[in-house]
Amino acid sequence: MSSSLTKFKGSCIYIGCGIISWLPFHSLRIFLMRLLKAKIGNKVGLYRGFEVRAPWKLNIGNSTIIGHGALLDARMGLTIGSNVNLSNEVMIWTLHHDYNSTDFAQIGKPVIIEDYVWLCSRAIILPGVTIGKGAVVAAGAVVSRDVEPYTVVAGVPAKPVAKRNQELNYDLGDAIIPII
Repeated sequence: MSSSLTKFKGSCIYIGCGIISWLPFHSLRIFLMRLLKAKIGNKVGLYRGFEVRAPWKLNIGNSTIIGHGALLDARMGLTIGSNVNLSNEVMIWTLHHDYNSTDFAQIGKPVIIEDYVWLCSRAIILPGVTIGKGAVVAAGAVVSRDVEPYTVVAGVPAKPVAKRNQELNYDLGDAIIPII
């Protein structure tokens, strides 16, 4: 496929995802994202205004909530586990530019968010990071390295500040408000 045709196709998918993100009802948004080959589990909430890049490389587990304005860059692969809470305006990046490249080349790696993770508002996750099971990323933190399971991290760059209870057994799918 020619470069221009590839760019046009990518632009159409990007616009389509943007329109989908503002439609009413989680079930409608999820249905349409699945048509774009996103793998999305049961009892998932996709709140309005989310942004997805390369939905066919996105995998979301069961009972996970994606908050308003979340950016999910799946271009290099993005796996989000079950019972994960992505608060409003979280950004997850799998691809960015190499600042040392003479031609500003793109580099990246997949991101993995394990079960029971909570990414607080405006947290930023950079390419290649794995957030371990039950971990918490504080609001506004920038995560550039893996986070150990059940660890709370905060700051820029994010650093461990506490440990989290390991006896987690909640179901976030029960808290989803259908029309929002």
